[in-house]
Amino acid sequence: MGSERMEMRKRQMSVQQESAAGGTAPAQQDQPGQANPRGSNACCFCWCCCCSCSWNEDRDERTRKASYDVKEETSDCEDWSVQIPPTLEEVRVWGQSFDKLMGCPAGRNSFRLFLRTEFSEENMLFWLACEEFSKETNKSVIEEKARLIYEDYISILSPKEVSLDSRVREAINRNMPEPNLHTFDDAQLQIYTLMQRDSYPRYLNSPAYKNLLNTLSEQSPES
Repeated sequence: MGSERMEMRKRQMSVQQESAAGGTAPAQQDQPGQANPRGSNACCFCWCCCCSCSWNEDRDERTRKASYDVKEETSDCEDWSVQIPPTLEEVRVWGQSFDKLMGCPAGRNSFRLFLRTEFSEENMLFWLACEEFSKETNKSVIEEKARLIYEDYISILSPKEVSLDSRVREAINRNMPEPNLHTFDDAQLQIYTLMQRDSYPRYLNSPAYKNLLNTLSEQSPES
């Protein structure tokens, strides 16, 4: 499974490099002597891991994060148990454009299952987390959710890290001391584009999509 996931990550990085406009900026370096704005865990926002960090050693933090992961699977990333099965027309529409697929809850769930088989489900999870994040209005909650999204999907310490270029990572790192609703906009767009160009064509040619389309076609009164 590890080698297949590494292959998928290499293919995704190749797609990103082809679609990126211009070159990428060098990685942002830590400022020696700079005040730490968020206490002992501020270095968790340094994606290059250039400093000693207690992020992976704090038992209370790990416990809190584990509880957030449970919440993420049930609420932030949609509840599969209450999804209404798609119609034949909806499934046909998914094949017309990626926007239409992502605009349909059943479509997102079907695509997410496909991404799981390719070991790239974190892309959909990150996109959904950003969608939830963009609806928040409470400043303190925005800061907390931004930190959780960073730890789950941006930090290289996370097993669910998504593939982003250095320019986008640097922008996020600069904004993390005072995050706002637009902190992850560029990253969300980059992952959306990655899924559209890399995974979506394979999804349409996959047995998962074709079998669903055929099954609904056989059940349709038109057939």
